Amino acid sequence: MNGVVVTGSFDDLKARQVRFLEEASNLGNVHVLLWADEAVRALTGQPPKFPVEERSYMLQAIRYVNAVTAVATPIEPDALPAVAGLRPPSWAVDEANDSPQKQAYCAAHGLAYRVVTDRDVQGFPVTPLTNSVASAPRKKVVVTGCYDWFHSGHVRFFEEVSELGDLYVIAGSDENVRLLKGEGHPLFPQDERRYFVQSIRYVKQALISTGQGWMDAEPEIDLIKPDMYAVNEDGDKPEKREFCQTHGIQYVVLKRIPKEGLPRRQSTDLRGF
Repeated sequence: MNGVVVTGSFDDLKARQVRFLEEASNLGNVHVLLWADEAVRALTGQPPKFPVEERSYMLQAIRYVNAVTAVATPIEPDALPAVAGLRPPSWAVDEANDSPQKQAYCAAHGLAYRVVTDRDVQGFPVTPLTNSVASAPRKKVVVTGCYDWFHSGHVRFFEEVSELGDLYVIAGSDENVRLLKGEGHPLFPQDERRYFVQSIRYVKQALISTGQGWMDAEPEIDLIKPDMYAVNEDGDKPEKREFCQTHGIQYVVLKRIPKEGLPRRQSTDLRGF
């Protein structure tokens, strides 16, 4: 079977790591061997920022990942851990983790060795809005937000909203996020934030807003013509309610409930985490 294995802690997942996973997926189905909490502690001397259950949930939501297996056995950085039933044809690493030892290991075990270079992961590809939105058979639902420090709470929100229809996410532009939240925001530029959002398998399309204020997404909403506008309790604003009432869009407010077994996350709490 065509496939590729990648390994690591994937702690505090960022867009550049997602780019690596995207490039790895060009080699075949991606199976992530995820270092469990005790393995991270043994390798680094410190516990991970996020527990393995949360890291696994995040990775499984990435559209470029086909499987995730948590590995708790002692980890050798330059060798693959033994996983029952797993016989991957290749091992992919990023340029920073390339080593002669890994290459020698793959040669000794009959595995193809793939290095995803820094040049391979430059930039954040954009998926353009297509004409298919006008004739989509499912209802269309939009959500808006900053998505500056992307976390498991965002993933859970997208997962829930996607059950209502095809999900279109409009991320705030750098200019408008700064306008609403002040200097020092956002931490990550709009292209990077949009890319991370687009990588989530529950999202049909991610765009950057071109308007201003709490209804900065109005131009994009006019293009998408959604049936619903969904927000969580923190994002419920009078301006949004009034807009939906005026334009005949169903307004849906969801409670902030984390995935079962995971902690409640907020971007504000994770700044500098």
